[in-house]
Amino acid sequence: MLDCQKHEFTLNEGVHYINCAYMSPLPRRVERAGMAGIQRKRSPDAIVARHFFDATDEARRLFAALIGGQPERVAIIPAVSYGIALIARNTPVNAGQNLVVSAEQFPSNMHAWRRLSHQRGAELRVIGAPDSARRGESWNAELLAAIDRDTALVALPQVHWTDGTRFDLERLGEKAARCGAAFIIDGTQSIGALPFELAGVRADAVICAAYKWLLGPYSMGVAWIGPRYDSAEPLEDTWIGRAGSEDFRGLVQYRDDFQPGAARFDVGERSNFALMPMLIASLNLVLEWTPAAIQEYCRAWAGDALDEARSLGFTVEDAQWRAHHLFGLRAPAGLDLASLQAALQRRRVFVSLRGSAMRVAPHVYNNEADREALLEVLRESRSLATSSA
Repeated sequence: MLDCQKHEFTLNEGVHYINCAYMSPLPRRVERAGMAGIQRKRSPDAIVARHFFDATDEARRLFAALIGGQPERVAIIPAVSYGIALIARNTPVNAGQNLVVSAEQFPSNMHAWRRLSHQRGAELRVIGAPDSARRGESWNAELLAAIDRDTALVALPQVHWTDGTRFDLERLGEKAARCGAAFIIDGTQSIGALPFELAGVRADAVICAAYKWLLGPYSMGVAWIGPRYDSAEPLEDTWIGRAGSEDFRGLVQYRDDFQPGAARFDVGERSNFALMPMLIASLNLVLEWTPAAIQEYCRAWAGDALDEARSLGFTVEDAQWRAHHLFGLRAPAGLDLASLQAALQRRRVFVSLRGSAMRVAPHVYNNEADREALLEVLRESRSLATSSA
């Protein structure tokens, strides 16, 4: 089991940052990699042709190792919306078919499907969380039931970004495959902190931003693109995505064929000499710690605190159907969320209010002091609920 890794980060004293789902703090070694990358461009004569390729190939290898995929199927992207737009552009959808998504997904995994369904005359099936005691289990059952022979695509996260509800990707992926539907995963709020095994999921694409649980820089991401999209059309006509681009003298030959694998889908200027070293450093760090150990650390960190939260009237999803690194606490009746937010700010406890939940997202830099500060606010919530009643 991991010990607290707060020494690997530069966090402000007196701040209780339990909000990695918003944005991770930058690990010291990732910061150093970025600074070295910036300084490298002081002398561009030392940047040669191979440097445009070597680092991106290393990032592909590391992300593939993290999810159990093939490096040649990993594309370098700037954001989840970029990867989703690529899939939307290359997924056949006909009038009368349907697309299945969960309600209140992050907008980057929703807007493209709304547009696509409207353009093609397809039905967008938005499956909301049922109001039941076994919320996660029932939600998964309703998603499974929504997938049928007319489903063209299913787009889901591994965990819901507002409250950490887990989706049974193995069963959902199996159903999607049986119905011939594309299965698209947004792993931004899970990959890096929760084990993800590509082999069991049967995904056609796995898309992930780097600035949350991968502990990396903003404006950088990765996407594993499966065989369904081997002949897909890229969003951009980049020079580096074309075959033979390693030969700078030959670039004016304007070749029509692409680099092998998913490199054709890379964003322009993918070789960013500051951000790419940061991504490599962050992926190495996550692989060193392992998502399984990070998940266990977060489970132990929450520990008895969740029992106390329940005794104070808060509700949380059953452990079987939620993540430990990201979970939602729903407030008791009569508690004004604005008052709760003010109390959190006074105590300098940083969590997020998302949908109907107070989203708590710990990582290996959080310690007992952070947990106690959160509990102090929850205890104070009793008086807040009483005064507003």
